[in-house]
Amino acid sequence: MNGVALAVFIFFFVLVTAMGFLAARWRRAANDQSLDEWGLGGRSFGTWVTWFLLGGDLYTAYTFVAVPAAIYAAGAAGFFAVPYTILVYPLIFTFLPRLWSVSHKHGYVTTSDFVRGRFGSKGLSLAVAVTGILATMPYIALQLVGIQAVLDVMGVGGGKDTNWFIKDLPLLIAFGVLAAYTYSSGLRAPALIAFVKDTLIYIVIAVAIIYIPIKLGGFDDIFASASDKFTESGKGGLVPDHGGQWTYATLALGSALALFMYPHSITATLSSRSREVIRRNTTILPLYSLMLGLLALLGFMAIAAGVKVENGQLAIPQLFENMFPDWFAGVAFAAIGIGALVPAAIMSIAAANLFTRNIYKDFIRPDATPAQETKVSKLVSLLVKVGALVFVLGMDKTVAINFQLLGGIWILQTFPALVGGLFTRWFHRWALLGGWAVGMIYGTVAAYGVASPTQKHFGGSSKEIPGIGEIGYIGLTAFVLNVLVTVVLTFVMRAVKAPDGIDETKPGDYTADAGDPGVEVELPPATAGTSH
Repeated sequence: MNGVALAVFIFFFVLVTAMGFLAARWRRAANDQSLDEWGLGGRSFGTWVTWFLLGGDLYTAYTFVAVPAAIYAAGAAGFFAVPYTILVYPLIFTFLPRLWSVSHKHGYVTTSDFVRGRFGSKGLSLAVAVTGILATMPYIALQLVGIQAVLDVMGVGGGKDTNWFIKDLPLLIAFGVLAAYTYSSGLRAPALIAFVKDTLIYIVIAVAIIYIPIKLGGFDDIFASASDKFTESGKGGLVPDHGGQWTYATLALGSALALFMYPHSITATLSSRSREVIRRNTTILPLYSLMLGLLALLGFMAIAAGVKVENGQLAIPQLFENMFPDWFAGVAFAAIGIGALVPAAIMSIAAANLFTRNIYKDFIRPDATPAQETKVSKLVSLLVKVGALVFVLGMDKTVAINFQLLGGIWILQTFPALVGGLFTRWFHRWALLGGWAVGMIYGTVAAYGVASPTQKHFGGSSKEIPGIGEIGYIGLTAFVLNVLVTVVLTFVMRAVKAPDGIDETKPGDYTADAGDPGVEVELPPATAGTSH
């Protein structure tokens, strides 16, 4: 056990725990018994708070561990995460401000709220909500995997022969603390903690990108060592071959389209106080992509440093353990650990909001009051985290990773309803539901047929693209099928004059800002205590 690193880790963990509970008093409203307050932080966050919150939300502990781990295992193909986070910001600049405006105008808390209001369809809304919850669950589990990787490297919990309860006790404690302050403070807790998390990550990466190459003889030696390893292993060197380039490109594009379909991304977005805050953030968030590119290089450094691990997820924590002084290794481990707490909190809140607004309120208790909604959402956020914990403790870590990849395939199928609905009402609600179903079925069946060295099914997210013959991202192929089916069925529905739902939005709602006349005075559905 690395006592010094553990002491530093515990110091920062205690610090953010205290911040998590104190956050309940930060910008607290007179009446905090509503999802606007607990689940969206009162929709009051400015540019910098939103920037740290979105950064803490999107660049997680799993990102910190998995991106360089992918490069450690597969070479430059793992860099797909860098171009996709570059592609995503011009994309979201076109639609996130519109989503913020219409959501602020009508009091929408989730993407499913918008879909129901835009298309007048509770069925389509339910499909989007269920997809969001299913895709988020393994994502939360992976944050716990990130914490567990750090604890393993620090030697906390004992060896392989240790009693399971003692071995997993540190993770259980971390989970309990996370659950407690999320229940107490809602979205304000991760928003406040994100300042510490992102500061630590920037410091660690800045030090690592300078200090580690100096100890390893420079980047020439690092890249040479990595190239030699991949050549000797028969993988053809650092750069993917022709077949791998299709996988790289489709995975980058599909991931860019999917990133802001995740409920936690939208929850962080809707917590901001104005449309302009969103526009500013789409221009400054690429700073995290710069950080991600530097972070990815740690995978090559781990190879050059001779790091040998059975589980690739341990490569970067082990690199820090080997290369840094004990006290700074503790800082790096704290950055990863806190980097898991922030997104896990936001994800559990987002999933709970979806259940409360679009399942509980729409189908179980339409007359639920704002206070009842908040209570249900708090309880569900706990259940979601318990489910993620059981997933991590009861299944192999590779399974958790592959189910997260499956979640990415699923969440991409909500793109036509959400983004399409922000710009046009032409798509028919039943056509969107049909397209979603085809995309979900194809994506799931295709992923089921992918094997890996550790799994017979759901072993990856790439497969041969029908009609092209190249290996590509299953999610993007499913998305294309989804759109084609949606377009064809819309023509059919329009031709047979199938009943269309009622659109409760107006064109001006999509460009409204917080200070515009009429925006603040319209009573949101949650506050009114009525159902759509």
